[in-house]
Amino acid sequence: MEFTESYKQSGPSSFSPNARFLAVAVDYRLVIRDTISFKVVQLFSCLDKISYIEWALDSEYILCGLYKKPMIQAWSLSQPEWTCKIDEGLAGIAYARWSPDSRHILTTSDFQLRLTVWSLVNTACVHVQLPKHASKGVSFTKDGKFAAICTRRDCKDYVNLLSCHSWEIMGMFAVDTLDLADVEWSPDDSSIVIWDSPLDYKVLIYSPDGRCLFKYEAYESGLGVKSVSWSPCGQYLAVGSYDQMLRVLNHLTWKKFAEFMHPYAVRGPCYAAVFKEVDEPLQLDMSELCLSDDFSHGNDDSSERANTVRYEVMEVPINLPFQKPPAEKPNPKQGVGILSWSNDSQYICTRNDSMPTVLWVWNIRQLELTAILVQKDPIRVAAWDPTCTRLVFCTGSTHLYMWTPSGAFCVRVPLPQFSITDLKWNSDGSCLLLKDKEVFCCAVVPLLPESSEYSSDE
Repeated sequence: MEFTESYKQSGPSSFSPNARFLAVAVDYRLVIRDTISFKVVQLFSCLDKISYIEWALDSEYILCGLYKKPMIQAWSLSQPEWTCKIDEGLAGIAYARWSPDSRHILTTSDFQLRLTVWSLVNTACVHVQLPKHASKGVSFTKDGKFAAICTRRDCKDYVNLLSCHSWEIMGMFAVDTLDLADVEWSPDDSSIVIWDSPLDYKVLIYSPDGRCLFKYEAYESGLGVKSVSWSPCGQYLAVGSYDQMLRVLNHLTWKKFAEFMHPYAVRGPCYAAVFKEVDEPLQLDMSELCLSDDFSHGNDDSSERANTVRYEVMEVPINLPFQKPPAEKPNPKQGVGILSWSNDSQYICTRNDSMPTVLWVWNIRQLELTAILVQKDPIRVAAWDPTCTRLVFCTGSTHLYMWTPSGAFCVRVPLPQFSITDLKWNSDGSCLLLKDKEVFCCAVVPLLPESSEYSSDE
């Protein structure tokens, strides 16, 4: 694995959809780098500190959210002299996003008073009153022809279907929710999934014409749905709940066909591989021990060597570390908080928030647990390679962790004082962005061999 040097950053960063560029916010500046040479190809200066960035789908334009101003600035890579500024005035801007055609920007005002569609072609704008959320509650079909926008009025939630060509409302229907949390089109654009806030337990499937195809309620007491995700193939819908269960529905009957628990104690028979992160013992060769100028100047690298870790394969039964959330506090840290599908829809990884140091990998085709990865620190982010079955995740340590069907690996980042707090893949899987608080680096991740040992400490 090859790593770049570290670069400064003070805000968000994002790969372009075509995987050619990396945009990084550095205070008031937007820096565009080439993902092969990492040389700066464009540099844009904004009017305030950048809070949010998003690429247009065609990778030609990029917008910057200056939420303290508040305003939006957009830039063109091929025409650096072109610029766009959107200012809602007293209404403010809470969030902004691109439309699928890369020629319209959707902004949500403060307090969700209205959602505005701004055209970069003819400067026209269209308003949708009372959107339900600022950053959520909007979903586009995969073909980019329609948008589902959630609104709320008179204490009732609605879904508005808009044409992304004319931005006219093609239809609107009320949904049976107490407090709608989010909406998402299915990968084949045939249905819309809607889920309620944690105070309710419903997952609702609607057709585009407003017919309720299915209503799913896993249970009737306690907090409800915490995470929902379609599989890339569109055949499965995964639902993670506060009861620490993962349930998977099929797209034909919408019936539950799989249910997975996250037990604190794993007993036999269990055919899953259990990997535990352990410290690598420091080995010294006493025969060559001597004092040097490096030692006197504090440049000895023994601390880095001592920080090396590896995976150890554990036998079952095994007790997993867990934290019991306090009953008197709101938003308890329990339930399926991380839920992510592999690109081939065969595997799904989860994290039960009451066991923040444990990552679970399930095989949906065989309906069984494949791997358990027990870390020293809480898992922050987990992301699947978009091109192959490889899972990477970070815990805020100096190591990058990987899992494939062949095994698990720990890789230390060869940069001083670099702790991985966030990570992102580019769209073709050729580059991995690793972020610390004020710096970032990128890694070129080679394809792993089909067969490898179950533990490694590259």
